[in-house]
Amino acid sequence: MNRSLHIRGWSWRTLWILHFVFLWNNVQSQIRYTIPEELKEGSVVGNIAKDLSLDVADITNRKLRIASESGNHYFTVDLAKGELVVNERIDRENLCGQSAVCVLPLRVVVENPLQLHGIEIDIKDINDNAPEFHAKESVLKIAESITPGKRYILEKASDPDVGINSLKSYTLSNNEYFRLNVKILKDGVKIPELIVEKALDRETKSSHRLVLTALDGGSPPKSGTTLVLVTVQDNNDNEPKFELASYKASVQENAELGHVVIRLKANDLDEGLNGEIEYSFHAHTADTIKQTFGINPETGEISVIAALDYEVCKSYTFDVIAKDKGTPELEGNSAIQIDVFDENDNAPAIILTSLPSPVEENAPIGTVVALINVKDLDSEDNGKIELVVSHGFPFTLKPSLDKHYSLVTAALLDREVTPEYNVEIIASDSGTPSLKTSKSIKVEVLDVNDNPPVFSQTSYNVFLSENNPAGSSLFSVTATDKDQNKNAKLIYSIVASKFQDIPASTYFYINSENGTIYSMNSFDYEKLKLFKITIQATDQGSPPLSSNATVHVFIMDQNDNVPAVIYPSAVMGSVSHQRMPRSAKAGNLVTKVTAVDADSGHNAWISYRLAEATDSSLFAVNLYTGEVRTKRSVSEQDDSSQRLLIEIKDNGEPVQSTTVTVDILIEDGLHEPISDFKQKATEKDKKNSKITFYLILSLASVSVLSLLTFFILLIKCARDSRDNGSCCISRDSDGYKNPNRNLQIQLNTDGPIKYVEVLGGDMMSQSQSFGSYLSPMSEFSDFTFVKPSSTLDFKDTLRGLDASLPDSAWTFECQQVRQ
Repeated sequence: MNRSLHIRGWSWRTLWILHFVFLWNNVQSQIRYTIPEELKEGSVVGNIAKDLSLDVADITNRKLRIASESGNHYFTVDLAKGELVVNERIDRENLCGQSAVCVLPLRVVVENPLQLHGIEIDIKDINDNAPEFHAKESVLKIAESITPGKRYILEKASDPDVGINSLKSYTLSNNEYFRLNVKILKDGVKIPELIVEKALDRETKSSHRLVLTALDGGSPPKSGTTLVLVTVQDNNDNEPKFELASYKASVQENAELGHVVIRLKANDLDEGLNGEIEYSFHAHTADTIKQTFGINPETGEISVIAALDYEVCKSYTFDVIAKDKGTPELEGNSAIQIDVFDENDNAPAIILTSLPSPVEENAPIGTVVALINVKDLDSEDNGKIELVVSHGFPFTLKPSLDKHYSLVTAALLDREVTPEYNVEIIASDSGTPSLKTSKSIKVEVLDVNDNPPVFSQTSYNVFLSENNPAGSSLFSVTATDKDQNKNAKLIYSIVASKFQDIPASTYFYINSENGTIYSMNSFDYEKLKLFKITIQATDQGSPPLSSNATVHVFIMDQNDNVPAVIYPSAVMGSVSHQRMPRSAKAGNLVTKVTAVDADSGHNAWISYRLAEATDSSLFAVNLYTGEVRTKRSVSEQDDSSQRLLIEIKDNGEPVQSTTVTVDILIEDGLHEPISDFKQKATEKDKKNSKITFYLILSLASVSVLSLLTFFILLIKCARDSRDNGSCCISRDSDGYKNPNRNLQIQLNTDGPIKYVEVLGGDMMSQSQSFGSYLSPMSEFSDFTFVKPSSTLDFKDTLRGLDASLPDSAWTFECQQVRQ
């Protein structure tokens, strides 16, 4: 016998070893394993790394983890081997109750990148539960007058196991009065019935002890027993009878307490106490039913006495009895089934399967941000969920597995517009009324270097006085970058350029951090009047982005040059010797002192003053022209030798001045007028007079040629302007921006006319340049050659000059259109 038991035990273990071998099918991206319940902790379910096509090293690096919807951690992953192992005891009956199929869904989350895999664990039942009766002993009262064939419902046994391991049959201990019948209901429930096989005689035997045994279909089978004590009672020969052998009713799960579900009705043909009926639950009715429903013993009304929950229990099945008060008491039985209708009383639940990942602003559309799961405990339409992203967010939901979604980008992001999103996810069911749940998911947008620096201005004008100290701060440029961190950290630099073949870095230096520009040298307005430098701001992103701005540095003139005397010239000596006749009248021109100033603007405006004189009443000096004239007629009493000290001053601040001495010899009988530009040349001055003559002749020729060219171009422009408007006479705000100009006349109108410049030839090379200066107080016109133009950049030179002139200076231009 021991050997037989050993063989049977070995066969049992062999059978479960075969059941333990897992099966997996890739159905809708899910892996399925089949295992028996009650496996020991540490038992291997399968190699999940292999089945997911992952290396063992990947499951650690990519943070593989198990997410169970039930909240219990029945399984875990052995990271060293990649095996799915049992983590705690699995009781199929606790998980799935009486359900024929018990599948435990698991979700495997793999990060970097985010992936979601579905796993189903099919839990197979083992025969670990024996059939059990609610009561170990029950009393059945039967009147002796009962005729054979009468049936009595006995307490049914319960077995949590399912399938072949569930309850299969009942047996009754041997006796001569009763036999056992098993009634199978529509839902497969087996109800034991005690049938009276032979007429009872209380005087012969007043009680019978019967053993009822319940057997399951396991191998080996398990059993449970209960003692049925039959008491034979004396005559009450009509038992109560229900109108229906079974009742079926339904109730809403939100029914109020006291709501009547069903009204029972039984009849008894007896009279008196034998005909008075009392309703009650059958003795073997479960306590949970008695705690949920109540029965009125007098009226037979079954009502709700506790809150119902469809999600806990969907249907209740139990037996009721109707018992009279006769002696002996007789009773009738009826089966009750109450179905609970689902109400939409559970809002959808939104569950984050993984924490949201930060996303770069240049991430492509469809980038996964987070994994989301939704659940609703209600059924049918009440449990159907629609999951959407609230309007206004650049994200959408992409279905994954059953009730699982991926939150992905639906548009390109811009961190500079929105650095962070609180994405609102809304889940709504299809119940009436619909229930909604919302959840806010915080998504951080990471910066990329997609914005170049931007200067506050595209160009800057800086005015710097000449003779400035080297190293002084000139100006600060500012640029901003919409990016952040290192992508917004700026470095300022001077773009490589040259002035007169000298690098710009020789003249200027810029602080790379704050954009402050410093002068490296002291500047001389008479040499350079304008600098054009390009500043570049570069961020530290990868790749770096940059932008440029132009800084025009205008050198402002200072009064640092003393007026230089042109006439009398140095070759003639420091003292000018002039002669005049004693017959000269008032206003007679004696001589003219001419001086120039290397400065510009007001600093170059020169005035003349008679500082000392032998006879101050005889001579006067014109303030603006330097002409020396007699104030009165010369008398015989006047000395023949007169000395004048003339002071020449500019209009700057501080004033610069110089002096010249003129000696005048008054002679009798001298009638030839004295002139500043025509003197009777001595042999010593013949050569200088010829040079002066040639210069004046050249200047006159060039002036005539320039004026002739101007009028020719003016006539041609007037003709061509009818078609293309190529000729213009305008106020030029820039002044010098067309390289094709052939002639330019600049007239200064700030107060009295002081000078007119005529520029001829190629304006960019400036091969010829002459100036005509008109003295505002002169009674005579004078035409003085100044100097040929320099070979500097003509645009820069003219812009610097224009900056130093009054705003009222007007420029007249005429441009010949290229055909």
